[in-house]
Amino acid sequence: MTSQAQAGSADGAAAAFTQFQLDTDPLLSRATVDRTEIVRDASEGDTTWWSHGRVLLVDARGRAEVTGDDRLVYHSATEFGDRPVPGAILLGVQDRVVYWALRTERDGRQEGWRDLRTAGGLLGDTEAGLLTTAVGLLAWHDRARYCAVCGASTTRIRAGWARRCTGCDHEEYPRTDPSMICLVHDGTDHVLLARQTGWPAERYSVLAGFVEVGESLEACVRREVFEEVGVGASDVRYLGSQPWPFPRSLMVGFAAIADPSEPLRPAAGEIDDARWVRRDHVRAALDADGPVQGLRLPPGISIAYRMLRGWATWPTE
Repeated sequence: MTSQAQAGSADGAAAAFTQFQLDTDPLLSRATVDRTEIVRDASEGDTTWWSHGRVLLVDARGRAEVTGDDRLVYHSATEFGDRPVPGAILLGVQDRVVYWALRTERDGRQEGWRDLRTAGGLLGDTEAGLLTTAVGLLAWHDRARYCAVCGASTTRIRAGWARRCTGCDHEEYPRTDPSMICLVHDGTDHVLLARQTGWPAERYSVLAGFVEVGESLEACVRREVFEEVGVGASDVRYLGSQPWPFPRSLMVGFAAIADPSEPLRPAAGEIDDARWVRRDHVRAALDADGPVQGLRLPPGISIAYRMLRGWATWPTE
C-alpha cells in the first residue's frame, strides 16, 4: 500500500471513529409504561384506577424493596384504602396494571431495600423506569410543599404530576435541572478524563456541569470543558440522555474534540486531576472489577459508562 493510500485509510478510520455512539441505552432511560397526560387526568379521582393498582413504597433516601431475583416488591393499592391515599403518585399503566408510588416511613436500611445506584442496573426495563420516576417525583413533592409565588402551602393534583397553591391557585410542575455530560476525545485513540475533588482515589470520569440561564447545551459543553480543564472543545454533537434523579437532574450526553497538545489546567477546588487516557487502557478498566493502572471508571448505572464503552469499542474500520 502506498503512503498516500495508507494516509487515506487512516483518515477514513479516524473519521469513522469520531461518529461513535452510546453502546446501548442508559440504564435509567428505559421507561416503558404509559404516563401520558390522558392517563394522568383519567386516573385523578377515579377509584377504579386505584383498586387495580400496585403500589411501590420508597423511603426518604430513595430506596425500595427488591427481591432476591432483582424484582421490585409491590403492594396491592387496596391495602391502603379504597381510594388514592394522600401522597400517592401515578407512575403509569402497562398491561392493564396501574402503578403508583408512595413515600414510606419504614427504615429502608433493612435487608432487601436498595437504591437506584445499586439496583437500577439489575432491574428490567419497566421496573428500572418505574423506580427512576418514583424517586424523582417523590423527591420533588418533598421539596415543593410551599408555593414559589406567595409562600402558601401546596396540594397534590393531577395524580401527583403537579401541585396547586392553596393561596393564589398557582400550579407547579416537577422540576428537571439539565446538566451536560461530555466525552472529550482527540479524534483518534485518546479520551480526556478527570477526577473531581472528593472522589475516591483512582476514580475518573468524563466532564459534566449544569446548564446556566440563557445558555444552550452546546455552549454549556464548551464553557464547562474550558472551566474544568482549561482546553477548548469543538465538534460538539449529541449522544443521548438519562434521567438522574439525585435529586432531579437530566444528564444530556455529548461528544467533543479537543487538542491533546494543549496544557491541561484542572479547576482548583473542583478537579483534582485530569489526563488523556489511551483507548486500550479504557477498555481494560471497563472490563475490570477494580482499578487498572490507577484508573477506575464510573459504574454501569451511569450514562458516563455507556459513553465510555461506546467510544472504546466503536469500530474504526
